[in-house]
Amino acid sequence: MKNFLNFISNSNIKRFMLLLLLLFIYTFICAFSYVNAVSSDIQNSVFRLHVIANSDSDEDQNLKYIVRDKVLEYIHNISSNANSKEDVIDLAYQNMDNIQKIAEDTILENGYNYPVKINIGNFAFPTKTYGDISFPAGFYDALKIEIGEAKGKNWWCVMFPPLCFVDVTSGVVPDESKEVIKESLSDEEYKLLSENNNEINFKFKIIEMFQNIGIKLAQS
Repeated sequence: MKNFLNFISNSNIKRFMLLLLLLFIYTFICAFSYVNAVSSDIQNSVFRLHVIANSDSDEDQNLKYIVRDKVLEYIHNISSNANSKEDVIDLAYQNMDNIQKIAEDTILENGYNYPVKINIGNFAFPTKTYGDISFPAGFYDALKIEIGEAKGKNWWCVMFPPLCFVDVTSGVVPDESKEVIKESLSDEEYKLLSENNNEINFKFKIIEMFQNIGIKLAQS
């Protein structure tokens, strides 16, 4: 009788463990599917700018910001009438030589002779907040500008929707920029970027966790 009770007990434990495992797998699959769908929509809706300094010295970091400002001024002028991410990417491709020259001339004017490398591609980005809008970590299309050895701290922003031109110190993104983001995303996705409550923060953290894992795997 005792052996039989032990057998029943062991069977129940095994069944319970199996159910836990199946529940974990189901939850993981659901979370992964959610993250994949939401992340793809968010990443496909923006085009970013990424500027990397030659080094972390104060001089090189300051030069990075000067180059950034000159490039942003030019991009703002040529893309002020752009209505989509694709429009801004096309303009960036068409004006890559001009952007390169602006960066190189700015570097020379400031007493340096660093080379400049410019690429348009899909790159890994960490989580970043612009005013009251936050973008989760992930792979985003971007214009990357590498100054010199490109071993210094980098700076990034969103060229479309036009958040590069937002004064982040004010903590508020203009309504026009928010409307552009809204039009590209579902209500759920927009809430993830713009709202701050326990449920939204939890979902954002899940996306952030999965995307950071993906970035590490891709870079290993």
